[in-house]
Amino acid sequence: MFGPRKSLDDIRSHEASQSLAKTLSWPHLIALGVGAIVGTGIYTLTGVGAERAGPAVILAFAIAGMVCACAALAYTELATMIPAAGSAYTFSYVALGETIAWIVGWSLILEYSLACSTVAVGWSGYLVGWIQSAGVTLPQALLSGPHDGGIVNLPAVLVSLAVMGMLVAGTRESATLNIILVIIKLLALGAFIAFALPAFDPDNLQPFMPYGFGSVESGGEKRGVMAAAAIVFFAFYGFDAVATSAEEAKNPKRDLTIGIIGSMLVCTFIYMGVAITAVGALPFQQLANSAEPLALVLRALDQPVAAHLVALAAIIALPSVILVMMYGQSRIFFVMARDGLLPKRLATVSPRTGAPTLITILTGLSIAAVAGIFRLDEIAELANAGTLLAFIAVGVCLMVLRRTAPQIERLFRCPAPYVVGTAAVLGCVYLLISLPSSTIVRFVIWNIAGLAIYFAYGRWRSAAQRATVAA
Repeated sequence: MFGPRKSLDDIRSHEASQSLAKTLSWPHLIALGVGAIVGTGIYTLTGVGAERAGPAVILAFAIAGMVCACAALAYTELATMIPAAGSAYTFSYVALGETIAWIVGWSLILEYSLACSTVAVGWSGYLVGWIQSAGVTLPQALLSGPHDGGIVNLPAVLVSLAVMGMLVAGTRESATLNIILVIIKLLALGAFIAFALPAFDPDNLQPFMPYGFGSVESGGEKRGVMAAAAIVFFAFYGFDAVATSAEEAKNPKRDLTIGIIGSMLVCTFIYMGVAITAVGALPFQQLANSAEPLALVLRALDQPVAAHLVALAAIIALPSVILVMMYGQSRIFFVMARDGLLPKRLATVSPRTGAPTLITILTGLSIAAVAGIFRLDEIAELANAGTLLAFIAVGVCLMVLRRTAPQIERLFRCPAPYVVGTAAVLGCVYLLISLPSSTIVRFVIWNIAGLAIYFAYGRWRSAAQRATVAA
């Protein structure tokens, strides 16, 4: 009904020119996960979340984290069971069939490319704020896209292209640099908590839930804890990029388990500490929609030097998120091309680095274009829609493969798989419908366009379809 499925033997066997080099170990994977998860979400979307939920943005972070924890458990079982590039796309191809896999892969393209662009725009906000705090005025036309009265967000474009260059240089080199950037990022967040926590004022948490718990649309925008959870959800995903790296892991069964679960645990503790500190130190009305909320808190507390250093650390370290997400995007493109759903020429790897150079360049250019034009909140919401659909598919795949392939070895076995899988699916569905109506419409249009491409091109050139016909 949903097209041919791929066997595990098909997934694991590839031509030498289309095989990714195994260069990553578990420290690289934890750093990839933390590098992707801790980024724009906590550095910039704290303000957007506060605008939608007030002090209850803390609760929004907790809810989004619980949903992601269920998805992370499902990802870990599937990634150790199917150690191949492509994450949710590949899992869906094995469990659900090619058509569903295409929809998931097409949604992952939306997730990773727009996540990169979101972080690039957030990075630009910190860079501009940091420069202007030093008394330097920059031309507004080159700092924002047409939606905000400018021409192009040039800093966002430049950082996207710079990260693309790093990935072209090689996967291992990029992952090693990412470890350094992650350390800088964590030190900055620790410094923020140390400086802002003494100013914690319980009165700033009142009223705790000014817009209620549910997602209520008002004036074209949704507000409430669940509306905030639907946007700050962006702050938690990134561990799926670790699953995307499965084919490049030296010891997939060990390294993927440590990488996915380890990065989620580290980041959950960090997020809760930073969110509580931020909304406790400053009234949420002042945080609302700030492009650099953490630096704003420190400046309001008369800590200009600390604010300057935290913003500088964000400028240095946020590109690690772009690096990981662009890496994940290029691997999704790569695997879809290797399967014949996109032009196979895109699935060629560099003999020198073992990485897909051509697809990385095309990915970087498209991300830079989006980052230069659109606003942060618009991009983040649409990226979330793609991620939520992928997480729903992974929850379904977990339960389907437990029933249809119970004999396959699983180094990590998700506890209570049907409970966890159902919780992941229902939680993500609720967050998905909590997104603004305009975002859902755009997401549907994106997938209709994707299905048109699939039925016009991919379905007829798919390696799995050809193998089925030949048989």
